Formats: sequence, structure tokens, C-alpha cells
Amino acid sequence: MMNEPLQIDLDKVVKSKFRKGKGLPKFVMNYLKRIIHQEEINSYLRESSHLQGVDFATDVKRFFEVECDVYGLENIPKDKKFIFVSNHPLGGMDGILLISELGKYFDGKIKAQVNDLLMNMKPLAPCFIPINCYGKQSKSLAKDLDNILDSDNQLLVFPAGMCSRRQKGKILDLTWKKWFVTNAVSQERDVVPIFFKGKNSNFFYNFASIRQKLGIKFNIELIYLPDELFKSKGKRFEIYFGKPIPWQTFNSEKTPMQWAQYVKDLVYDIKK
Repeated sequence: MMNEPLQIDLDKVVKSKFRKGKGLPKFVMNYLKRIIHQEEINSYLRESSHLQGVDFATDVKRFFEVECDVYGLENIPKDKKFIFVSNHPLGGMDGILLISELGKYFDGKIKAQVNDLLMNMKPLAPCFIPINCYGKQSKSLAKDLDNILDSDNQLLVFPAGMCSRRQKGKILDLTWKKWFVTNAVSQERDVVPIFFKGKNSNFFYNFASIRQKLGIKFNIELIYLPDELFKSKGKRFEIYFGKPIPWQTFNSEKTPMQWAQYVKDLVYDIKK
């Protein structure tokens, strides 16, 4: 018997993840279903149910009629294991395109750290390593991550942990976390910086700014990321790969956190 294609069921997701979501009024749920494009996504998922992993990511690129110009990837050795670190301007299409490009280059051997909520996207799950952005990591997730680092898979990380925000008129990542630095050293993996050129709509950044001014800590604007994904239809993006940074670079002259911000600065200097 063939497996049924994945279908997004917002009612089920909300009830399983957020207890308060059980009592949301119907008109609110209908609005949420509209802005996440539930019907359109489900239609595409039925159409592409035979695809998994890198093949699925590449087909998403086709579906959205997106193009990307890639610079510097051809200079990255294929016989070494790296940790790829990138800015995260879009929070959706950037990850999909990087999985597609890196997956094609490294014969499908690519894993990306993602919010554990995205594990609901089963076609991409083979490329995902889930992390809990709002709580402690479980022992099983930590073990899975160790297994990935011990494998010959390349690892893609967005050290900010969330998509970029507008800061002083510029679209920039928030503070980068140090995880990739400590693991680059412990696993002796060189780090490859990536600059992804792109941005979300002004509505997204304005909404985030208003949320912050109101003192709301939860990133409500994340519910608009699927809508931002659809707004990227037909666009062309640019991806720049910098030179690998030897893991020995991350010595005691700086703390791991300071090294993380150092690499972040390098990322934004790649295209200059």
C-alpha cells in the first residue's frame, strides 16, 4: 500500500504544539490557514509526494520559479567535511535553495539544523536535524546531532537561529550562537561562510518591529514566513561562498561567542 502524501493540518499542529491553540476562534484559524497557504501547499505536496530530501528541495525551486546565482561553491573541496554557516535573511527559501545547491554538489550528503516544528515537512526531513528553539534539547536530539557530526554529511547551520530582522535600516541577523565554533573544533571541521543575498517584505519587518515595541517576546511574525515564501515566487537570488576557515583558527585568543560574531562579520564582508 502506498503512503499517503503529507498534508498540512494546521488544526492538528496547533493543538499538539500549543495548548492555548485549542481554543482559537474559527475565524482566527481560517485566517492562519490563509496566510500559511495551507491549500496551495497541500496541493503541491500531493503533486510532489514521490520526492524526498534534496530532490524535493530542488523541485520546490522549480515550483516557485526561483533562480539563484551561485559564486565560489566550485572552490570548496568535495573530499572534506565542513560546517557551512549562513546568514538567514528569508527564513524559508534561503534554506531550501542552500539544501538544493549543497545537496547537488555533495551528492545528497547534506544535513541542515532547523526548528523542530519543520520536522512536520516530511519530504525534507531526510535533510533536517531538529533543534528546539524554545526549550532544552532532548538527549535523543543531541545524540542524533553527534551521529551527524561523526558521519560524512556536510552540515548547514544558521547560527542566528531565526531569520534576519531590520536593524538600523539594514537587514541583519541577530546575535550568532557559538555552537558551530565549539563543534568545528571538537570535530576538526573547517567552517565555510556563506552570504545569501535576499530580504523579506517590508510588511514582515514592520510587523516584527511593532511586536518588539509592544514588548511581546514571542516572535509572532514567524506565522507570516510561509506567505513570504510565496512572495519569493519568480525572484532571483545570489549565494556567495567564502573560503573555508581552518578549525584551528578558533583558538583561545577569543571566546567561542566572540569567534561566532567574528565569522558573522566575515559573512557580511564576503560580497564587499
